[in-house]
Amino acid sequence: MTNSDVSKVALVTGASSGIGEATAHKLVAAGYKVYGTSRRGTQAGHGAFTMLTMDVTDDASVKAAVDVLLQQEGRIDLLVNNAGFGFGPAAAEESSIAQVRAMFETNVFGVVRVSNAVLPTMRKQGSGRILNVGSGLGIIPAPFNAHYSATKHAIEGYSESLDHEVRNFGVRVAVIQPGVTRTAFDTSVTPSDQPLSAYDASRKKYLIAFEKAMRAADSAESVAETIVLAANDQVPLLRYPSGKVARQGAFARRFLPRGFFDKVLHKQFGLG
Repeated sequence: MTNSDVSKVALVTGASSGIGEATAHKLVAAGYKVYGTSRRGTQAGHGAFTMLTMDVTDDASVKAAVDVLLQQEGRIDLLVNNAGFGFGPAAAEESSIAQVRAMFETNVFGVVRVSNAVLPTMRKQGSGRILNVGSGLGIIPAPFNAHYSATKHAIEGYSESLDHEVRNFGVRVAVIQPGVTRTAFDTSVTPSDQPLSAYDASRKKYLIAFEKAMRAADSAESVAETIVLAANDQVPLLRYPSGKVARQGAFARRFLPRGFFDKVLHKQFGLG
């Protein structure tokens, strides 16, 4: 058997629904041997790929799942860090430190935890790719998303630094930046744990703008296509905006004067 006969092995966290599930299916179609993860494990099984039990907030759970994959396959070529959750919509002071800490535990420390679990194997084999699912909110912090935006900003910095560190081992790291996406994510967000009526009026305006954006939102499948592109890119980029809105946002953030950009953002969300 030659190397060209061997399917690349991918691990996708948060693969029971939404972007993670769509990504797992697209990777299977692209020829990968795919392992998905969720906290429910095989109970969330999909016939096209193997599901593993993994809680990204627990060291032992992450190690156990990665060990199972490596026992079965002996290698890992691609990690897609997709697991995450959000609040909202919530103003920054409407969430307790405990609630914010829980979000960072999943959205940031979970990414670090799973990446650390696969990196020794990738370094040893001299190849691998880690794709971290960020967000357009990781470059454009919108109102009522302060803590989620903070986690995605953290992913931006972590990914760029990590890419510098592991490139000499044949491993590359990139961030996927979806815009507004139609998934179950927004119907399952966690409410803030200390709501304040002072924000109700501006929150109502924000929700009108958000609902308008959702009517033109990208599908999970379109984000998955971007992930497959990033996985197979011969000369990988550091960032992959996914969808027209995300690409326009990235361009505007980079080139528009800050004052003008803020005015546009405030007008979009009906803020004073």
